[in-house]
Amino acid sequence: MRFHHTPSLLQLALSGLTWQVPRPAPDTVYLTFDDGPIPEETPWVLEQLAAHDAGTATFFCVGENLARHPDVARQVLAAGHRLANHTHRHLRGWQTPLPDYLADVARCQLELDQLQPGTPRLCRPPYGEVTPRQVRALRADGYEVVMWSVLAYDFDPSLSADECLRQVQRHTRPGRIVLFHDSLKASRLLRAVLPPYLQWLRERGWRSGRVGEGGG
Repeated sequence: MRFHHTPSLLQLALSGLTWQVPRPAPDTVYLTFDDGPIPEETPWVLEQLAAHDAGTATFFCVGENLARHPDVARQVLAAGHRLANHTHRHLRGWQTPLPDYLADVARCQLELDQLQPGTPRLCRPPYGEVTPRQVRALRADGYEVVMWSVLAYDFDPSLSADECLRQVQRHTRPGRIVLFHDSLKASRLLRAVLPPYLQWLRERGWRSGRVGEGGG
């Protein structure tokens, strides 16, 4: 079963995590992209955001990709977007001991701090897997643990582009955090869905803001 919109009861039960932005401006959604940066997809995403005057987005980066492609990460920053932490090796939190998990997050953060010093510490657990102990430790280290309220499922090969677009549009509201992936696995749906979705946002007068800057 796909949950394109994270159920409200789950958001309430896990209230120590950021699922959406409180008190957003009435025209602001929060676009996020996971798993990059990679040269095959991330520059294309940047081109689409610029072409549709979509505003700014947050890119939750795998540290290994930051190390391999710092030039692509700098393109993200030059376009006014934000880089954030998606662990160094895309770890599954439920299967990783706390010290190993925190060390992996810290290794990714070192890459981020070299590229983007002095910005809020944002961490999104890969696969949405994170334990209560991991959340407490991350928050103690100054991280905001960011989840999502709308999931595109652009990584799902069984999903059609029409259905992907329809579901993302259906659940998008101001303040909601929308999750796409700038990855090779998601390329087919990402490239089919992102341009019409951005056009749809523009027609409604909605733009994207960066996570970590609060609402209106």
